[in-house]
Amino acid sequence: QVQLVESGGGLVQPGRSLRLSCTGSGTTLDWYAIAWFRQAPGKEREGVSCISASDSSTLYLDSVKGRFTISRDHAKNMVYLQMNDLKPEDTAVYYCAASEYRLCVLLRDRYKYWGQGTQVTVSS
Repeated sequence: QVQLVESGGGLVQPGRSLRLSCTGSGTTLDWYAIAWFRQAPGKEREGVSCISASDSSTLYLDSVKGRFTISRDHAKNMVYLQMNDLKPEDTAVYYCAASEYRLCVLLRDRYKYWGQGTQVTVSS
């Protein structure tokens, strides 16, 4: 069973950067597609980015393309979300999730394992 823990959230001004980390335990994350989802107050949880188990493919929400980058560190069993040029509309709780399907899709139902979330607030 996979356990996921997110870190790296915080309060940041518009235009600045943050890097979120997702640390896996219990088993290697190499077998799983990993995604970042986010949920703002009063809104549905949405997929932000994902990376396939083989690292051969990535996907991004249109509104974050060119600003966010997902990556893995296999040795550390971690997945990162580098977020640049942050905007107030990026404010949300960000969740890391793992899918046994291995392919990268931004569909919430495909992800069985979830972290507890980390708050990202973008405000001046």
